[in-house]
Parts: sequence; structure tokens; C-alpha cells
Amino acid sequence: MSNSFGKQLVLTTFGESHGIAVGGILDGFPAGIEIDTAFIDNELKRRSTGRSLYASSRKEDDQLEILSGIFEGRSTGAPIAFQARNTGYISGDYDHLADIYRPSHADYTWEAKFGIRDHRGGGRSSARETLARVAGGALAKLFLRKSGIEITAYVSQVGPNAVPDGFVLSNKQSISDSIIGCPDKTTEEKCLQYLDQLKKEGDTTGGAINCVINGVPAGLGEPVFDKLHADLGKAMLGINAAKGFEYGSGFAGISMKGSEQNDPFTSENGKIITLTNHSGGIQGGISNGMGIYFRVGFKPIPSLMKDQETVNRKGEKVVMKGKGRYDVCAVPRAIVIVEAMAALVIADHLIRNAKV
Repeated sequence: MSNSFGKQLVLTTFGESHGIAVGGILDGFPAGIEIDTAFIDNELKRRSTGRSLYASSRKEDDQLEILSGIFEGRSTGAPIAFQARNTGYISGDYDHLADIYRPSHADYTWEAKFGIRDHRGGGRSSARETLARVAGGALAKLFLRKSGIEITAYVSQVGPNAVPDGFVLSNKQSISDSIIGCPDKTTEEKCLQYLDQLKKEGDTTGGAINCVINGVPAGLGEPVFDKLHADLGKAMLGINAAKGFEYGSGFAGISMKGSEQNDPFTSENGKIITLTNHSGGIQGGISNGMGIYFRVGFKPIPSLMKDQETVNRKGEKVVMKGKGRYDVCAVPRAIVIVEAMAALVIADHLIRNAKV
């Protein structure tokens, strides 16, 4: 089972949805970095449940215990171990799923691979595990601060409702001000109406998150197989419910001419830049110093508040009752997870490139 991510900066996570705790170990983190625990706590709050009408009503304190690697408020260079204890689970809510394979969940595939599964909240395959990614990513963000690297993600689409073509984020506060993290007010209103409708119907929807990384120096990326965009793609597609990843002009570039797609170089104040950025800040798998931007698509949450037909372990057809505590849409809570995984990738490559 692959529970570790990264090469020089390695995050290993542990824990299940209804286990004692979830947590991780971040190894390779540089010494001497000031650790802002209030910032880490706030990052965890951004992914927490029970914060809106459209998120799961499960309530967890998410009190992070840092067990090692920090002394007098600074990293020591030793592995940083941390955990948050689970307190808000109700395992009895899942008794009816012990022998049932939920549609589009990891139930059947997990059991096919390991011969056993924890049916309580999805066990290890639950998005509860992403708490450890957010904590590790928060530490990575603190490291990236000293290099002036900033990562910002936001909801760009919920169901069929998307920000207008050509939308450019101009005010980060507009993300925080939005209930769902969508910086375009008109789009947000349409999304909220759609989510209200789905909640009444007991249904769910997918969405998309856009992410922008500024301040990355030219030269990060390890061709041939550890290209920067490839590592970002792996990081994003490893997030629960993620189904698609594109960077730069992405699939829109298919219909462009080469003369339209190419990014001409120029010099500005002694620095080489590109006049356009269809490459998304990465060329040949290596950062070129321009802003890195990408988009991640998420499928609808498969847990519904309506009955669904499926089969049990014997292959018999059964009707699965729609009950429990689930998100109507994953993307509002996934914003900080996208940022966290991006931070881990950039920090890992920064360390590998010895530009610390």
C-alpha cells in the first residue's frame, strides 16, 4: 500500500475515518523554519466538516497534536509527526453497509485487492485521511513563504455553473468571502441555488477548482519522469473524487494553432519572461518563472440521501437506503487540499533543486 508522497520531502499518512486518529509524518523538512501553529489550525478549519449547509454534518475538533520535529517554535530537521484524534464518528450509521458494495465507492475494489475492508465511513479510503495532507501542506506552505511562493485555489465550477471564460482572479478576499470559495459573485449565486435544489433532492454534484502558484523560480522539475506538471497531476489525481487535471491552456490548446499556442520570450527589467502563458508556467517539465496555473475536476460525491440499487457480497441485488452525513459537493472543502498537495510538490522540488 502506497502511503507516502514525495522524494526529498516525504509525507506519510495514516488513519481511518472511524479509527482512533488520523495523522502523518513529514520527513525531509528543513531545519530552522518558524512554525505558525495558528496558521496550521486555520488550514485544518478550511477543510473541516459542519461549516456549511452543503458539507457533511459530522463535527470534528481537528485538534492537531505535533509529536516531534519542532523545538521552541522552529523545525529541527527531524521528522515532524502529528495527529488529530477522531471524536465525531457514529459507526452504527454504517452497519447496513457491512455486506453491501456502494456504487462508485472503493468498497468492492478495496475488498478485491486486500480481501478485507473497513465499512465504517469508508475506512482508509475516506476523505478524512486528507486532514493529514492539509497539515503536511500547511507546513510546506510555511517553508515556501521564505521563498516568496504563494498558492491560491478557488472553486471555478459547481455542476453546470462555471465562472465566465477568461475569468481572472483579482481579489483573494473574494474567495474567503464566498460560502463555497467561488470568487465570482454571479456564479456563486447560481451555484448556491443549484446546491439548495440538490440538497432537497438528496443528490450531489461535481465541480472544478482552479489553482494559481506565483513566485516559483525557473528551473524546478526533474525530467524525464518527474516533470513538474506530472508530479502536480499525480498529486491532484490522488485526491478523493478527483477525475481530471489540466495545466496551462490544457485541452483548449488542442484547437489552437502552434503560432497561437507558443509563448514568445522577452526581457523585462533584466528578467526573461514570456509575453503569454499558455504553457502554464512549465515548459519541458521545468518551471519557467511565470505563474503556474492548473484546473482539477471532481466527480459528484457517490453517497446520496436517496435509495440506490446495488449488490451484496453474494452478488444478490439489494436496495441501499440513503442515509448518513455527506457533502452535497466536494469542491468547497477540497480547495485547501488542492493547495496543500501543490505546496508539497513545489516544496519537494525546491529542496531537490537545492534552492533553499
